[in-house]
Amino acid sequence: MPPESEYPLQSLTAARVVVVAGKGGVGKTTVTAVIARAASRAGQRVLVVELDGKPALAELVPDLEVLPISAPDALDEYLRDNGFARIAKRLNRTGVIDMVGTAAPGIDDIVVLGKIKQLDRSGQYDLIVVDGPAAGHAITFLTSAAGLADSVRSGPVRAQADDVLELLHDPQRCQVVLVTLAETTPVNEVIETAFALEDQVGVQLGPVVVNGVDDGVDLPDESATASLVAGLEPEVAEALVDAAAFRRSRRQMEAQELARLTDQLPIPQIVLPAKLVAGLTPDDIDELATVLAVHEDGPT
Repeated sequence: MPPESEYPLQSLTAARVVVVAGKGGVGKTTVTAVIARAASRAGQRVLVVELDGKPALAELVPDLEVLPISAPDALDEYLRDNGFARIAKRLNRTGVIDMVGTAAPGIDDIVVLGKIKQLDRSGQYDLIVVDGPAAGHAITFLTSAAGLADSVRSGPVRAQADDVLELLHDPQRCQVVLVTLAETTPVNEVIETAFALEDQVGVQLGPVVVNGVDDGVDLPDESATASLVAGLEPEVAEALVDAAAFRRSRRQMEAQELARLTDQLPIPQIVLPAKLVAGLTPDDIDELATVLAVHEDGPT
């Protein structure tokens, strides 16, 4: 069995800023919404930050405050706040502001992180949950401050980098929650990302959230399944037998990957059950949020 976190919500919200990251397709946005919903139900003032420009979070947690942050908008605000309003206006008008990140590697990430740092310092929120970049970009995103601090000796950019590093290195202010599926490739990537973040960023890692695990009712074995479908139309019986075989195989694979994750990454795990629906709704998010609170003071 994986080392499950005894107090899942408490461990996921141990820092004021929680950056949720994971390989594309593992349910990173879903987990962001679930953490935000559970924390809000626990009485915390929650802000949800989304970085990819998609409206999914606002649809999943419609009653929570969701703030989209884009690199061009954050850079424009940064320039204006540092006395370069005329330059920002000119860059916006000509469209050049979108290319600044290419000209100065890391500046687009640092201004986004700087905006998150500013929101944390405002004191308006108990928790800021960030729907972060995919796992591969998460490393460069979070190492941007160290890179700029090494290359820029002084000035507002260096000050911004130092402030962001202070945020990232303070476990009470910031932690990263990695999301995976109980599948070979996502597990491989989450293990690699976890070690890279510890080595290269020095940021606190929260529990790993294993999303979409099939933990439904016990399935009958092959012989019991055959008995149950006896007497049904042959096509229906065959379909049911195949479905049961697939789910047994899937559960075996998930158990193996959970065991491998436990063996190779000594970090507590939080397992979210699979929701067998075409698209998640706010009600689904509410049900999953209950899973995070079930060990706190009993079900909520």
